Amino acid sequence: MANSGKTVKASASVRMRRELRFARSRVREVWKIGKALVSTKHPFLVHIIPMRRCNLDCGYCNEYDDVSKPVPLEEMKRRLDILADMGTSMITISGGEPLMHPELEEVIRHMRRRGIYAGMITNGFLLSKERIGKLNDAGLEYLQISIDNVTPDEVSKKSLKTLDIRLEWLAQYAVFQVNINSVLGSGVKDPEDALKIAHRAVELGFTSTVGIIHDGNGQLKPLAPRELEIFEEIMELGKRSFSRFNDFQHSVARGKEHDWRCRSGARYLYICEDGLVHWCSQQRGYPGIPLAQYTPEMRNREYSTKKFCAPRCTVSCVQQVGILDNWRDPQNLKPMPMTPPAAPQAELVQIGQVRGDS
Repeated sequence: MANSGKTVKASASVRMRRELRFARSRVREVWKIGKALVSTKHPFLVHIIPMRRCNLDCGYCNEYDDVSKPVPLEEMKRRLDILADMGTSMITISGGEPLMHPELEEVIRHMRRRGIYAGMITNGFLLSKERIGKLNDAGLEYLQISIDNVTPDEVSKKSLKTLDIRLEWLAQYAVFQVNINSVLGSGVKDPEDALKIAHRAVELGFTSTVGIIHDGNGQLKPLAPRELEIFEEIMELGKRSFSRFNDFQHSVARGKEHDWRCRSGARYLYICEDGLVHWCSQQRGYPGIPLAQYTPEMRNREYSTKKFCAPRCTVSCVQQVGILDNWRDPQNLKPMPMTPPAAPQAELVQIGQVRGDS
């Protein structure tokens, strides 16, 4: 086994803090979902990028570079204030690698001060007992780590072998919810790894989900028969997660086009490190408008815009937000042309590769 299989226990005080935070967070989640069902006029979930740089170089990823500086704290606060004033319910900090941002905890504190549910996606490599304590104190409510394999390979270093000790620290010290996302699809050498990772997550008391690695445009490819069996087993293990409420991932796993109404640009926003609003991480440039200039009228237009990429999308968080509105308000507008950048920008590339080779 690549991991120790060791079970760990949190102290009584950590368990009590964890239960209290979980209860408060769940009440807030339910309230925010109710608010979103009543009104379509505000974003429900936003992904925001405080740091495009990453400490890893996963071969399938198109969401990082090795040169970017962190977005200054005051600028991050300004963007968070704009989102809060829009009525945004939840924000997930992503990257790049957000733990590389030197003032990340203050970013989280500001989100909480503005009444926004605070989540984060990280590769986990920069976690320590001390850092987990700082995230606890900042008020983080949800953390997700994707683990690609049991042992590292040339495609991904995000392995159970390298991360297991950090998972044990999270099990012992984190008072926020932790979800471990295993992956299937292109670039995954051994699909059995996903099953081992999911079982380890549940063993440590975390929720477990499974993602399907998309191609460079965020589009789906069907899983092979054994991969499909593993996928269904992990979905059963993950019944505590929100993903159980829809069949989107089941369609993705089978390579089926999915009939849904993507509300990105309205109910879901992706805010890049330059402060521009995009549909999602895989469709950067649509609409590509600065957040400070993004009006309610623009959000309303995107709400009613039929997205050309929706049928074969694999971005599950966007689709989960779509559940709120799939039953109402048909989409009858066409996308506006992609907004060209104000200045020429280098394409995101993988660390160590020649530009344009990804």
